[in-house]
Amino acid sequence: MTKHGKKYQEVSKLVDKSRAYPPDEAIDLAKKASYAGFDETVEVHLRMGVNPRSADQQVRGVALLPHGLGKKIRVLVFAQGEAIRLAEEAGADYAGADELIKKIEAGWVDFDVSIATPDMMPKVAKLGRILGRRGLMPNPKSGTVVSPQDLPRAIAQACKGRVEFRLDRTAIIHLPIGKVSFDENKLLENLAAVIEAIVKAKPSGVKGQYIKSISLCTSMGAGFKLELKSAMALAA
Repeated sequence: MTKHGKKYQEVSKLVDKSRAYPPDEAIDLAKKASYAGFDETVEVHLRMGVNPRSADQQVRGVALLPHGLGKKIRVLVFAQGEAIRLAEEAGADYAGADELIKKIEAGWVDFDVSIATPDMMPKVAKLGRILGRRGLMPNPKSGTVVSPQDLPRAIAQACKGRVEFRLDRTAIIHLPIGKVSFDENKLLENLAAVIEAIVKAKPSGVKGQYIKSISLCTSMGAGFKLELKSAMALAA
């Protein structure tokens, strides 16, 4: 059983484990319960009513956070020819082809999002073992394999606050929604965007209750269970 420190135990007193909290109250308490010496990330965790072993019940998609994540997002674009210029003009931190692939094969992964044009995917495919386990592999389903003409849009979304979500093997989705330093309204609006995106990603094969529970916490802090009805109303 995990043994928590004195600070965690102290802030845990703010949590009434017998109740669920309205989203605004949970965010307010989570901010108050933050005790780390850095700007903690605020996280949301959704327990889904789906079977993670069933191919027709996989939940995956992208949420665009209106207020971002509170950090600089480093964007890499796999492209060649004129597409490199388009990517650089659109704000990509890195853009190129073979030279970037070789650099990544050598162990460099100092970026947060990777985007690729379709013609680059045969070359990028060999990076699957490196990028896949870090969640950095370009994928058409997540909108990170785009035509050269769509690069400005994809890069702008990535820089603003584009977060990918995916069901894990325990049927839970984990996502960041901002920083403790964000004001309450910004965190609420980011939370609403996340819930809305997950609702829209509901697979056709899912029957019964789709989202079973939602909880909110900070990187180091205690967790707060949300009132499901109130949380779902945010995305309505």
